[in-house]
Amino acid sequence: MKQTVFSRRKILQGFGGLTLYLGLASPAILTSRKSLAQKPVTPGCGGQTPPQMEGPFFSPLSPERTNLIDSDTKAPRLRLIGEVLDSACRPLPGVLLDFWQCDDRGRYDNRGDHLRGHQYAGGKGGFLLETLLPGEYPGRTPHLHVKVQRKNGPVLTTQLYLPDHPRNRRDFLFDPRLVIEPRGSDFYFRFILSS
Repeated sequence: MKQTVFSRRKILQGFGGLTLYLGLASPAILTSRKSLAQKPVTPGCGGQTPPQMEGPFFSPLSPERTNLIDSDTKAPRLRLIGEVLDSACRPLPGVLLDFWQCDDRGRYDNRGDHLRGHQYAGGKGGFLLETLLPGEYPGRTPHLHVKVQRKNGPVLTTQLYLPDHPRNRRDFLFDPRLVIEPRGSDFYFRFILSS
């Protein structure tokens, strides 16, 4: 009996052709919720950033700071840069951004200020947050919580998600419009508040 040997290159070429065929034959595959679960979709101007639930771990009166990392923490770090704009793409300086999250083991500090802090957007609506990569806890993919509010305006409460995280697809709250976008070693997100 003659045994056929396939080279790795032939197998990969065949798989690539099949993938291309399926992609062209069914555009719905490329735009399904599952495919969007892995693709950052930074909101454009015109539509407000989607709200999401606050959850049970918000604490008011967090300290004003842009760095939420304690000096003795060795968990992986995350640097988030971004901007706050109105629906006409105009920068919104002075907007309050209040962040909170769990640690790398999925635990929230409900007694102190660990991984909690607020700041105000700069003169061009920009902000910078230095924090840890949040961990998972049962039922949830890693995420950051945030409240965004211009002076005397309504509060936008939402959550931000990591790109390409395998738990995104199984999280009941996950919204691909809230995925932070990789930019080199940093991540980026644009908040849009209604005018």
